[in-house]
Amino acid sequence: MTSSPQTSPGTPTAASFSTLPLSPAMLANLEQLGYLAMTAIQAAALPPALLGKDIIAQAKTGSGKTAAFALTLLANLNPRRFAVQTLVLCPTRELADQVTTEIRRLARAEDNIKVVTLCGGVPLRGQLATLEHGAHIVVGTPGRIMDHLERGSLQLDALNTLVLDEADRMLDMGFFDDIVTVAKRCPKTRQTLLFSATYPEGIAKLSAQFMRDPVTVKVEAQHAGAQIEQRWYEVEETERLDAVCRLLTHFRPESTLAFCNTKAQCRDLVAVLQAQGISALALFGELEQRERDQVLVRFANRSCSVLVATDVAARGLDIASLAAVINVDVTPDAEVHIHRIGRTGRAGESGLALNLASMNEMGSVGKIEQLQGRESNWHPLSELQPASKEPLVPPMVTLHIQGGRKEKIRPGDVLGALTADLGYTREQVGKINVNEWSTYVAVNRDIAQQAASRLNAGRIKGKSVKVRVLED
Repeated sequence: MTSSPQTSPGTPTAASFSTLPLSPAMLANLEQLGYLAMTAIQAAALPPALLGKDIIAQAKTGSGKTAAFALTLLANLNPRRFAVQTLVLCPTRELADQVTTEIRRLARAEDNIKVVTLCGGVPLRGQLATLEHGAHIVVGTPGRIMDHLERGSLQLDALNTLVLDEADRMLDMGFFDDIVTVAKRCPKTRQTLLFSATYPEGIAKLSAQFMRDPVTVKVEAQHAGAQIEQRWYEVEETERLDAVCRLLTHFRPESTLAFCNTKAQCRDLVAVLQAQGISALALFGELEQRERDQVLVRFANRSCSVLVATDVAARGLDIASLAAVINVDVTPDAEVHIHRIGRTGRAGESGLALNLASMNEMGSVGKIEQLQGRESNWHPLSELQPASKEPLVPPMVTLHIQGGRKEKIRPGDVLGALTADLGYTREQVGKINVNEWSTYVAVNRDIAQQAASRLNAGRIKGKSVKVRVLED
C-alpha cells in the first residue's frame, strides 16, 4: 500500500499529500506510515472526492485505492458522533479484513474511531453485541450487511459515505440486487465512491441507479515489459492453427487467452483445439448473454484452458492471473497489440506473450516494434516440442445449478452445501458465481461427477436443485 518516496515531505508538489485539504495530524500520520507521495489513483481520485463528489474509479488491486477512499471517508467523519457514518461493501471476507486494517492505520491520527467488520462465516451473536456498543465505520460483505439491516441491528440514518470496493468482483459474485437494496437504505444525500478494476456493463447500471453526477477517474495500468516474455514465430498461413496447439503443448500454460482477428478464425481454432483434446471455448459477438456468461465463468474459474476471442468480444474482460496470451493473428493496430499482451504478467506475476506472424503481416509487426521501441524476439517453430504426454486439461470443472438470485441463493449457501453438508473441503471448491436464474460453482476435476450427483440428491437452502456438469 505504501508509495515509494518521490519527493521530500517538506516540498509540496502535485504528487504530495500536503497539497490536499487534510488535517496536520493526518499528514503527520501519513508521513509516519511512509505515504510520502500519492500513487496515480490517489492523485486522480482524492481532489474531487475530498470536495464531496461521487467517484467512479477504475484501478487495480495494489494501486493504493484503499487509501484513496479511506482518506475521504475519514475526512467526512465526525468522531464525536457515535453512529455509523460510513459503510464499505467488499466482495470477500479477506478483502474486508484488509480494508479494515488499512482504515485503522490511517485513522490513528483521530481519537477512538471504531471500525467494525461484518462478514459471513463468523457467528452473528458476536457481531450483534459489537454493534450494540456502536461504531463509526462498518466494513462488510453484501449478504451479511443485508442480514443486519433486516434484523434492525445496523442503522444507516447517520451515514454520509458509501464505498463499493472491487465492484466488478461483487457483480461477478451475483451481488447486484443486494448492493442496490443496501444503497436504497442509505440517506440520499450521502457521497458514493465506487472502485472497480474493470468496467463491465453492470457498473454503469449500478451508478445510474444511485450515484449523483459521478466523476469518472481511470488510471491506465502500466505493464512492466520485464514481466512479460514476448516470443515471435513465423508461420505459413496453412500451419497457423496447428502452431497454436504446438505452443500450448510446449509451454502448457494453465490459462491462455488466444486472440483472432475474425469470428471465423475463432470457430476454426476452437474446433482444432478440441479435436486435440485441449479444453477451449470461443467468445465472439453474437453469443447470447447466457452463453457468454457461461464461457466467461468457466474460463475465469479455471475450468477451461483456452479462451479464443476477438478484440471486440474480449473488451472489458479481466481475468486475475492469466498465464499466457497467444496472438493467433497479428493485429494491424499496434496499440491493440500492447493492450492484448498487457492482460498477462500482472500484479508482479510473469506472463508469456506468444505471437504468430506470416510474411504478409510483417508490416504490422514493424509498427509494433516501433511502438514498443525494441526489435521482436524470433524463435523457430521447430523448437516447440510437447513437454508431457499428459493432455492439457484444466484443474477445475464447472457445475451448473438451476436457480440463482431469484431463488435467494447466495454463494455461502452453495459453499455450505458442498462443505458442511457433503463434507468436501474448502480447497476442493473454487469460484462461485450466482446470476439471476443460474449458479455456477467450480470444483476439483476429480470430484466433479460425484459432487453433481450428490447435490442433485441433496438440497441447497432447503430446496431440491437440478445440477449438471458443464463440459466441452
